[in-house]
Amino acid sequence: MKTWIRVGIALLLTVGTVALGTSGVLAAQQDLSQQQQETVQHTEQHGEQEHAESGHGSEHNIGAELPIWTVIPFIGILLSIAVFPLVAPHFWHEHFPKISAAWAIVFAVPFIIVYKGLAFYEIAHIYLLDYIPFIILLWGLFTVSGGIYVQGNLKGKPIINTAMIGIGTIFASWIGTTGAAMVMIRPLLTANEGRKHKVHTVVFFIFLVANIGGSLTPVGDPPLFLGFLHNVPFFWTLTLLPEFAFVAVILLALYFMMDTYFFRKENPDLYREDEDEHVPIRILGFHNFLFLLGIVGAVIMSGIWKPGDVTIFGVHVGIQSLTRDAIIIAMGLLSLYTTREEIHKKNEFGWFPIKEVAYLFAGIFMTIIPALAILKAGDRGAFAFIMEAMRSPAHYFWITGSLSGFLDNAPTYLTFFNTALGNFYAGIPEPVAVPRLIAEHEIYLVAISIGAVFFGALTYIGNAPNFMVKSIAEERGVNMPSFFGYMIKYSIAILLPIFALVTIIFLI
Repeated sequence: MKTWIRVGIALLLTVGTVALGTSGVLAAQQDLSQQQQETVQHTEQHGEQEHAESGHGSEHNIGAELPIWTVIPFIGILLSIAVFPLVAPHFWHEHFPKISAAWAIVFAVPFIIVYKGLAFYEIAHIYLLDYIPFIILLWGLFTVSGGIYVQGNLKGKPIINTAMIGIGTIFASWIGTTGAAMVMIRPLLTANEGRKHKVHTVVFFIFLVANIGGSLTPVGDPPLFLGFLHNVPFFWTLTLLPEFAFVAVILLALYFMMDTYFFRKENPDLYREDEDEHVPIRILGFHNFLFLLGIVGAVIMSGIWKPGDVTIFGVHVGIQSLTRDAIIIAMGLLSLYTTREEIHKKNEFGWFPIKEVAYLFAGIFMTIIPALAILKAGDRGAFAFIMEAMRSPAHYFWITGSLSGFLDNAPTYLTFFNTALGNFYAGIPEPVAVPRLIAEHEIYLVAISIGAVFFGALTYIGNAPNFMVKSIAEERGVNMPSFFGYMIKYSIAILLPIFALVTIIFLI
């Protein structure tokens, strides 16, 4: 514990030092995610000012200069997440925060040595506008959902499990994939406590509730919210209903058949109806839904209300962002204060899942900097070959999706959204270009949107709630597959054939 504290203090001091050195540094390429949507609106307003203040604006374009091997630390942390739990599980469990910090340092030190103030700015930028709000949102949803307990005779029969996953899939578009996942995963795990085979249930939950379910509104998933902020009409995403329904129905049908197969191998006495033990279904801690709505409302508010920003250690942070984070923290604290302890005990509520996500993603957000910068450099960066391959809607779907499965799907969406606008309406202002894209080349926007959302299910890090669901399931005794095991046994084998059908039916 003392070692972890020292590592945490060291990381905090590092971030503090980074921030203090950035007060006059260039605001380079913006790395966008659900938590930094506000920067979209004011980037242009402050860009020229920051270039003038820094004096480095004309000297460096990081994305165009970084070689492709600078993504090695990012690959390293992904391999660590994939391999260590298999070959050295006890070592990983004890030391994963230090391993995450080590990969972050491997990238950060040479990056700072070479780019100095500009590197300081990029690091401070991604932590202040991405990582910290990201963790605050996850903490808030995790805390509030931990105060909601579904009591009653919910038995993990195939029809019940399928219905619960289906309900979560629908909820995801209206309270967000993270919100729906955090609310629904515990009741689902409780209903299946007596089941021997339940890994597939958690995997399909990740597919549908944590990802594909967020396709129908901008609230559902971060990339679609960015589209809304970039002049895509709020209800345009409802046009994705055919693609969403096609994939969701196939996956629910596959799950029902698979769960039925495994259920028949279980002890039938476990789920035989017993009227004497009948307990009506009841939701304990129902008031926490008000706090959940408060969190969702705060996120929506941060994308609509634009009161201006403040400069924190050289980084422009929207007042709406700070307000949003304060509201989320308040919702979480109110939930902890007002929820009876017995509800947390029934939910087997503990803090390890959120700690695990916080430690690992602290390293991921650091090491992802070069990958996002190179990608955003377009045909001037080391990933130029990817941009050159973008021709048809199918290309946009698969390339946007494949990168979204491993990188932050929000900036990936925005990169290819802008690529499409540049290909068809170069030089035309965005408020004019986006309606024309929808009217004349809508299929490209469809491809980018469903690619960014659907492929988030490809890996544990493809979307924010994936890793959280995995961690909660493991804490409840479910032996979840490894990083690569999840991909090889489930996501690649099940999802890619379905996505191929989506391509043939909807995009060609």
